[in-house]
Amino acid sequence: MTFLVLAGLLYFLPSIIGHNKRNAAGIFLLNFFLGWTFVGWIMALIWACTADVRIPIVAVATPVPANYCARCGNIKFPSAQFCSVCGRPY
Repeated sequence: MTFLVLAGLLYFLPSIIGHNKRNAAGIFLLNFFLGWTFVGWIMALIWACTADVRIPIVAVATPVPANYCARCGNIKFPSAQFCSVCGRPY
């Protein structure tokens, strides 16, 4: 019984290593269907060990024009003291 548990853990080792990756489902499917071949298991292991490429997201703050509400973006009327949509005071 212990042998079967250890063999199952060894078989799914690439899936266990890559469970937090972005492509975890692909690693699991490759491991599940082609893991019985040595080449498929090695490919899944290499894929699980490679780093995820993170694309940096750059947020640029642009000023809101004076004729729009800063909270909701609704058009601000010149004589209004409160936004007609969100109620924020101008």
